[in-house]
Amino acid sequence: MKEGDFIRIDYVGRIKDTGEIFDLTIEEVAKKEGVYDERREYKPVPIIVGEGFVIKGLDKALLSMNVGERKIIELKPEEAFGERKAELIKIFPLSFFEKQNVKPEQGMIVNISGIYGRIQSCDSGRVRVDFNNPLAGKDIIYEIEIKEVVENDQKKIEMILEYFGVKGDINIKENSVEIECKELPRSIKKRIAELIKKYIKKESVKFIEIF
Repeated sequence: MKEGDFIRIDYVGRIKDTGEIFDLTIEEVAKKEGVYDERREYKPVPIIVGEGFVIKGLDKALLSMNVGERKIIELKPEEAFGERKAELIKIFPLSFFEKQNVKPEQGMIVNISGIYGRIQSCDSGRVRVDFNNPLAGKDIIYEIEIKEVVENDQKKIEMILEYFGVKGDINIKENSVEIECKELPRSIKKRIAELIKKYIKKESVKFIEIF
């Protein structure tokens, strides 16, 4: 593969030390390993190689693979979810949560100023919250397979929308693309437009939002 290729991949991600699966795209494996979740859809995920759709080490590994190839890679924290950082562990007074009608408990996931963290402890009127990624500091193993390379412009745009969780109708014109969809945050529209202009080579992207 090369940077800019539109592909779909299957993968199983495990924590090296324990073998625990933290993410996967294959329903059969999920059922076999006892981690099946009927609420989610298992299928190959859309990736633009080199665009940061996946973690750095996985993106790098895809460059040395071909369609249909399977590979097992081991990633150190710096190429996976980063090292743990002490400065991302914060202490809050219990009153901070009480004012928001929240009863903090160990293990609870909380959203503070748009950042998610896990409560480590509640003691003596203080609440300790860890904002590190739960996989930070861990060696990771990925089993990956490139299932498909996409060349068609319509399908490429569909993949971009799918990655951002957007459903809509696409109209490709000579120098522009129109997307009819539900209202989207400005940041998402900007990123989608950037990718379409870069890879589909269109001058403009118009969003027709349905309310």
